[in-house]
Amino acid sequence: MLGFFLIIVAIIVLSGLRTVTEYKRLIIFRFGRYKRTVGPGIIYKFPLIEKSMSVDLRIKTLDISKQDIITKDNIPITADTSVFYKVINPQYATTKIENFMRAVFNYTQGALRDVIGGMALDEILTQRERVSQEIRKVVDEETREWGIEISQIKIQQIELPQTMKRAMAVEAEKEREKRASIIASEGELESAKNIAAAAELLAQNSAAIQLRTLQTIQDISHEPSQKIIIFMPSDIGNLLKKL
Repeated sequence: MLGFFLIIVAIIVLSGLRTVTEYKRLIIFRFGRYKRTVGPGIIYKFPLIEKSMSVDLRIKTLDISKQDIITKDNIPITADTSVFYKVINPQYATTKIENFMRAVFNYTQGALRDVIGGMALDEILTQRERVSQEIRKVVDEETREWGIEISQIKIQQIELPQTMKRAMAVEAEKEREKRASIIASEGELESAKNIAAAAELLAQNSAAIQLRTLQTIQDISHEPSQKIIIFMPSDIGNLLKKL
């Protein structure tokens, strides 16, 4: 009988042994009160009088998709956001908030609407990183009281209304046409300068003009089907004799 009793006692005592992995911590409650945080490794909690709760310390990702937001300049947009967070105080994350994942989700939604709602569309599109940092700052300030750290917030995608997309496409096309016209006009200006410089140089030497005329005749002579009438300069014969 005594042996059976000792076996029961040994089983109860050994049942208090736990193995805690590297990325987890155990929150120990004794008679319902917080007692200690333990782990990693092999730990012991007193059977019957102590209960435990496991907390994961790894960085987690929370996707917050399709939030409809009105910008400061009254343009409706839809934003997809990802939140990266981790537990830095297992005791607070267990005793100060019932469901910290849900709390982070809801608080990020509110911060997203507040921050983006206070900015114009141009700022949001051109300074997306700054917008993310502003949201992270607001959320992290609150969640640290729960033992949660916001590592990063990423705005994955911003969708605009179809009318706004069409307007931006038209504006972009006009900008491309404007740039093409500027490049073409600059090319024409440069070409005109070169032609003027060549004309001025040829004007200083009559023989050069006549040689250019002969070269032109040679270039167009490869098309026998064409009939071309050329008025030759009066002194072209003298030039040919010199050549």
